[in-house]
Amino acid sequence: MTIDTKSQRADHGPVRRILSSVFAILQTRLELIGIELAEEKDRLLTVLFLGIAAMMLAMLALIALTALVAIAFWDTYRWQALAAITAAYALAAVFCGVKARNGLHHAPVVFEATLNEFEKDREMFRKP
Repeated sequence: MTIDTKSQRADHGPVRRILSSVFAILQTRLELIGIELAEEKDRLLTVLFLGIAAMMLAMLALIALTALVAIAFWDTYRWQALAAITAAYALAAVFCGVKARNGLHHAPVVFEATLNEFEKDREMFRKP
């Protein structure tokens, strides 16, 4: 009976080592996913904060510009000046919208490094 138990343990040894290696690889890859997720969150929060600050400051500048132009042309071309400013704002809004849409469509692949590592792992296990 002790011989059968030892042979069973010997048979399970390589399998356990392989499973241990597989789980170690998965743990490493999950840690990599966590790191990439944290980096992406930090990047997005920074971009969001800077974008909101830029929009607020730009809005203040546009309000001041509108008031300045309206005051400067109040006696002669008030509605033409305001129409020109409105057209300029509309064109700028369309430009920004198109750029934002392009930025979303051409965004980098999320978790690219992790996916590359999984591909390397798959290739390693395919080799005989």
